[in-house]
This record gives sequence, C-alpha cells and structure tokens, in this order.
Amino acid sequence: MKFASSIAPDYRRIVAAARNRKPEVMPIYEHLVSYEVIGELTNTPLPELMQDPHPDEGFRIYDDFFRRAGYDTVSCEECLTGTLGAGALMGGRGPVQSRADLDAVPWSELPGRWYDQAAPRLELMGRHLAPGMKAVGGVGNGAFEIAEHLVGLEYLPFLEADDPAAYADLFCRIGDLMAACWELLLREFGEFFCVCRFGDDLGFRNSLLTTPGTVRNQLIPQYRRVIELVHAAGKPFLLHSCGCIFEVMDDLIAAGIDAKHSNEDAIAPFARWIERYSDRIGLFGGIDMDFIVRQTPEKIRDLVLTRAPEFRAAAGGFALGTGNSIPAYVPAANYLALLEAAEELRRAELTGGAV
Repeated sequence: MKFASSIAPDYRRIVAAARNRKPEVMPIYEHLVSYEVIGELTNTPLPELMQDPHPDEGFRIYDDFFRRAGYDTVSCEECLTGTLGAGALMGGRGPVQSRADLDAVPWSELPGRWYDQAAPRLELMGRHLAPGMKAVGGVGNGAFEIAEHLVGLEYLPFLEADDPAAYADLFCRIGDLMAACWELLLREFGEFFCVCRFGDDLGFRNSLLTTPGTVRNQLIPQYRRVIELVHAAGKPFLLHSCGCIFEVMDDLIAAGIDAKHSNEDAIAPFARWIERYSDRIGLFGGIDMDFIVRQTPEKIRDLVLTRAPEFRAAAGGFALGTGNSIPAYVPAANYLALLEAAEELRRAELTGGAV
C-alpha cells in the first residue's frame, strides 16, 4: 500500500463522534470498503481470500488495511439476509406473499443459522484487531431490508392491503429475529465492537421507499428493540440509511439512534444535515460518493481539505468519509486521495496545527 497512516488508532474517537461529541482528532469512517479496492491497494487477492471457509489470512489483511489507512475502527457486519435463502432484496418477488408463506418461514431456526455463519468470521475479525482498534458494525440488515428480501419492495403494499394483520406480523417476526441475533452478537462478540449499526435504506433520491406510517408503526418499534439492547451493552447506535428520509428523521432520533450515516448531495448537501440535526446526533460521511467516483484525485484532495474542517467545526460529533461507501467501481487512486487528505488534517489536529 502506497500510503500508511502514522497516527496510532484509538477507537474512543469514533465513540465520541457517535455520541455527538468532538474528539481531539477527527475520526474517519466508511460503511464498507470493497474487498476489490482493498486488494488493489494492498496488492493481495483479498476477494478470493475472503471466500475461504476459514479466512484467517483474509481478515488479517482486512483489519490491517483499516489500521494502515488511518481508521480507528474496522467496519464489519454479518448480514441476516444471507441466512434467509433466495430473496428479493435486489428486486422481484420474494417467497412470502401470504399468511401461509409467512408461517412457513422457519423463524425459530434462523438465529442459529445466522450465528453458525457469522461466528467464525467475527472471531477472526476480532483476533486481528490492532491495539487501539475495535469494530463498527454488527448484525447487518435492518427490518425494512429483511422485509424487502422476503416479500419484495413492489409486493409489500399488496401484502399490506390484502392482509394487514400478516403485514404487521411480518415486521414483528423480523424484529424477533433481529433481537435474537443481536443478543447473540453482543453476548459473544460485544467486546470487539465499540459502535453498533445496521443499514436499512428507507429512501431514494426524492422520497421514502415506503409510507411514513410503515416506518413509524412497523419499523421503528423493531429498531427500538435493537437500540435498547445496544444501549444496555453500553454502546452507541449508528443508523446507515440512504435516501431522502427527512420526513421520518425526527421519529428515528426519538427512537434512540445516536448517529446517522449516508448522504448524497443530489438529495441535500451535508451542511443541511448538520444544520438540522447536529444538535441531537452525530453525523458521519460528508463527501459525496459520486464526486469520489467521477473526479480526479487532485480535486478530491482539495474538496476534503476544504470541506472537512467546515463540517468538523459546525457539527457536534463528526466522522469524515464518503456519503455511502467504497464499492468496487470507485477508483483506488481517488479513494487514496481522500485518505491522504484526511491524514493531513488529522496530523495537524494531533500536533496542534491549524485545520
């Protein structure tokens, strides 16, 4: 890897930001960094290594990348949808279209299936954490994504109209599943995590993907169950949710989220998120992913050096990163420019220089 941070990791920085406080050094954060990009930057076959049944070497490289890149934490989650079989999260019609289909799901078996799949990987992730580092993540997928997987986005309104009781029970059973898996994670692997999160994309560019009533009446009660478990374990909760979700942000904050990630300039500039919510929650991200994909490393560096200090000054808790993630199609050189600019800003803070 061409770049290696000289700043020792300290996970307490991102915990402070998630609790809406300013740590002495600005933390950086990504929801995910693709194995392909990490592999390119580290000159390793990481995608193949992570497919190994026992990916010890893969997690050694993965964890070490986050340390060398300047992060205080590793991003790591094990998704629930991976234990549910074929589904419709990426579109189409899912296996649950009726009460009978809902009852046929082997709900009681699913927490054990998730644990059997997730536990070996979580143990390896934790084994390779560098001193001063912990993880941000946990049990991947929120209640709406799981409902999409089981039913299909286009088919959820039909289930609600045809059988409102089954529609409500769907989310209750998803909540039971999420709570059971989070209890397992926090009991067995909670020591590895300093901030807990799940991703639940509730919106797109113009509006919510569902009705405000579904968010308030079906999703948020299940969110609260997870958030209460996380808070009882002494950790802050970060919600990753894409899209235009301003209509329900006050409800989400009231449900107990400590911090929010995901922003897109085409929906609203990050400064608007700060203006509206920085007195109540931490805000992570700030650099539009479309900009990271399309622009040159020089322009990315200039933007980060200009905007990040503005965001840091205006927000309570702030962690710098893209507004979404680093998927495989992000040019590695562009991502590297973000990391190098962040390192420059963080070193200035660490040494008492101007930011």
